[in-house]
Amino acid sequence: MAYTTIDDPSAFFHVNLHTGNETNNTDITFNANAGDFQPDWIWFKGRTSSAIDHALFDSSRGTGKHLVSNTTAAENTQGATLKTFNSNGFRVGDDAGDYGVNKNGRTYVTWNWKANGGTTTSQSSGSNGAEVASVYQVNDTAGFSIGTYTGAGGGTFNIAVYTGLSASCEAVIVKNRDAATDWAVGFGENITTSGNRYLSLNNTHVAQSVGGNSGERQQGALNLNNFGAGLFDVTSGGAGDNDVFENGEKYVFYAFRSIQGYSKIGKYTGNNNADGAFVYTGFKPAWLMVKRHGDAARAWVIHDNKQDPVNVTANRLDANTNEAQQSSGHFDFLSNGFKCRSTEGATNAASTYVYMAFAEHPFVSSEGVPVPAR
Repeated sequence: MAYTTIDDPSAFFHVNLHTGNETNNTDITFNANAGDFQPDWIWFKGRTSSAIDHALFDSSRGTGKHLVSNTTAAENTQGATLKTFNSNGFRVGDDAGDYGVNKNGRTYVTWNWKANGGTTTSQSSGSNGAEVASVYQVNDTAGFSIGTYTGAGGGTFNIAVYTGLSASCEAVIVKNRDAATDWAVGFGENITTSGNRYLSLNNTHVAQSVGGNSGERQQGALNLNNFGAGLFDVTSGGAGDNDVFENGEKYVFYAFRSIQGYSKIGKYTGNNNADGAFVYTGFKPAWLMVKRHGDAARAWVIHDNKQDPVNVTANRLDANTNEAQQSSGHFDFLSNGFKCRSTEGATNAASTYVYMAFAEHPFVSSEGVPVPAR
């Protein structure tokens, strides 16, 4: 039986709910039973109001600098949004607009990950297999790294970026900070049929190959093939929506590898039945994001354990839209994985899906003792 290496997942990842009050310098403290940590990547979404964009902040880029997962927009700085990353939560300003995170009476969910407390390492080109300089902060225990780099362009191929992770990246999310381009999401070849196939977080496109066409333009892309530990490749394919290495433009990446009992990046095949596919993760999920991969355009579906504390999980948010939570794409969050509970095409058709999941608690503790159901 597989043992976890992290007995308390809430020390590294936490789902939090809060209601806005439109008061400047409001501290949002993590809910009871959460481990105290400074979140380094905070993903905000208004839950019950339509036309409210996602807002993503991280401690590498700094407070007030947000990106929007449901659009191609470049990085925007608004000082009245996220004010500080605190030791057990965060502080928000009084901004109440569509990017706002504190409108009076509006309910929000945040998904919070710990990296390295904002302390970064500079990686020069030519060391650790890297071919481009990067600045990263890594939490290798939790299999997570945040980093930044600057593109060089020129139609270059297979340029390695170093993340600081001690094993191969299984998923990487990249966004151009300077230009309106698609988000690029790459998965390793053990998950997809080829590690050079990628998706776009801000739309529903099926997976594309490097240099492929999403129906819009030729695109440069990520490539998770042929890497050493902690590396991923970027390619510049010219002026395309997914270019991740344009000359002089700044990028941010979020890199992940699975950690036994805490996180899992993988794939499953749906069965188009309400008594659906079961996916073993080795833990009870706190957060799950699913995307139909290769044969039909479907949304990036997100469920968590705070909007739905009991099964069946019904309140879904989509990373690629600004819509309020909706009831579809249901799952059961079980002690050792998740089970599909609908025939929704975005989650359980007879098709292949990729997913990322983070734990509420492991199935088996580090001492080999089954963790009681909660």
